[in-house]
Amino acid sequence: MKGQNFTPFHVFMLLFSFPSAGQRSEKHPSNLRFSLRKEQTINGVDMMTTSDRLEQQIRFILEIDKLKTVLRRSYLLNGSRYENSAEHSWHLAVMALVLAEHANEPVDLCRVLKMLLVHDIVEIDAGDTYCYDEVANQDKAERERRAAERLFGLLPPDQRDELRALWEEFEARQTPEAKFAAALDRLMPLMHNFFTGGRSWQEHGVTLEQVLERNSPTAEGSATLWAFAKRLIDQAVEQGLLPSRSASQT
Repeated sequence: MKGQNFTPFHVFMLLFSFPSAGQRSEKHPSNLRFSLRKEQTINGVDMMTTSDRLEQQIRFILEIDKLKTVLRRSYLLNGSRYENSAEHSWHLAVMALVLAEHANEPVDLCRVLKMLLVHDIVEIDAGDTYCYDEVANQDKAERERRAAERLFGLLPPDQRDELRALWEEFEARQTPEAKFAAALDRLMPLMHNFFTGGRSWQEHGVTLEQVLERNSPTAEGSATLWAFAKRLIDQAVEQGLLPSRSASQT
């Protein structure tokens, strides 16, 4: 338009083609229609252009917004509500920045951060499986595998493979980075429970034996953090926040 100054941002936004409100089946932005596609063929073969790649990346970024709606069983430290899985992933990443010096072995911090930021993305489809729910854990691996296929599959192939490999590395818990990331993933919920008076433990009838079994792999990633975790667990029992046995055993 005459007299209108367009910035690169305006040009980018004009490429999006949104349906009207009445046409939208869901309100989440990842379900809105847009296209950055430029048709390009070489010898009759459709080739992925820069716009195609960006479109896939944007769709993935919009889709993972849904992680903010996945609720965990850990309460915020002020006790006002459950934390969500996106908050959990962010908190673990900051923990890694601060606590990396306590890893048992030198770790590639950038790799640890990447791992922590993507490790729970599968919960968008699979949901958060409470670690002490034996029934729900029976099919957890299969639910999360299917979720990984769909969610990482939204990305261009190279990024799909990289993030999928990071997720699988975290789950396998074999590398120094994965062991340290897993140690943080166990320590943070333990801290949430302790500093909210054992609220979630008590609501779900969790016992000392279960907490020790769940958290003992922390030692594989950091002996220092496991020693700290054990002190919290001991104090939780002493203060009556965590029963040493289930109610049915008393």
